[in-house]
Amino acid sequence: MNSPVLNRELISTTGTLELLVRQIRFEAPGINSYELMDPLAKPLPEPTAGSHVDVHLPGPLVRQYSLSNDPADRDRYVFAVLKDEAGRGGSKALHKTVHVQDTIRISLPRNNFLLDETASKYILLAGGIGITPLKAMCHRLAALNANFVLHYCSKTPECAAFKNELTQFGPRNAVRFHHDGGNPANRLDIAALLAAYEEGAQLYYCGPPGFMKACANATGDWPKGSVHFENFKAPVPVLPPSASEEGRSGPDEFDVEIASSGQRIHVSAGQSIVEALEGAGITIETSCLSGLCGACKVRCLAGKPDHRDFILNDDEKESYLTTCVSRCRTGPLVLDL
Repeated sequence: MNSPVLNRELISTTGTLELLVRQIRFEAPGINSYELMDPLAKPLPEPTAGSHVDVHLPGPLVRQYSLSNDPADRDRYVFAVLKDEAGRGGSKALHKTVHVQDTIRISLPRNNFLLDETASKYILLAGGIGITPLKAMCHRLAALNANFVLHYCSKTPECAAFKNELTQFGPRNAVRFHHDGGNPANRLDIAALLAAYEEGAQLYYCGPPGFMKACANATGDWPKGSVHFENFKAPVPVLPPSASEEGRSGPDEFDVEIASSGQRIHVSAGQSIVEALEGAGITIETSCLSGLCGACKVRCLAGKPDHRDFILNDDEKESYLTTCVSRCRTGPLVLDL
């Protein structure tokens, strides 16, 4: 897979892009898509299928949204946002304050949901707004003439975003829509669909918590490396460890050490590593602060982290931690800073 190509003329000194909102489209009830372009119509840095960007909203709000357009597009980025009345305010702020011809600041595309382009078959499962990264994967897989099937679950046909675009894939591909009408009995039988692993297949899924749990439960016996997923929100609250917490023996308080200087920094109970580092004058790039985006990932040279993120794979956990949520099993944690 190609790495993103950077157009450095567009990138500010903060490593972000200032882009123009060219179009806002109604995609489904509560869902708008936002199309961004360079104000001078220059090519944008090339993303990869599954990428997301950090969107800087008015005030201190920063939210992560998956790019849904064809990764081969160099003139635009598109992401879709479901207005969540019970959310933390980011989606409501975006729907309310961002308009066509506004300029907004975003990060460079970052990918924690990489597409393996060597598989013989792909199964894509989307629940609701989880269609956004999977739509980008459909574009890429179609360009590769790969064999894939997309199952898209929504309440009604009207609630399915990007429906017209999705129906245009083929002929080696299949896009199947599943609408339950709000009745759990009519939902896609995920357990039956994923009961048998097919040699060479790769699964990618994204959706709301219940949907994610059903997919995870159905693939517990699938081979390592064949199942990939992305959460839009942390599935469970991320809390500091407790000595009495089942399966966790790390201390509530611990130290981190800066490899370049030997400086020891104490992390107290209820305090994140990011916060402790900032208190010592060391700034770490952050975004989601919930272990979902990878912006604050740092190499750990010694000690044993207590990983509480939702993005690092098993190999990455051998070398990295996320400073926003990781704790300590044995320390000090020596950070490559």
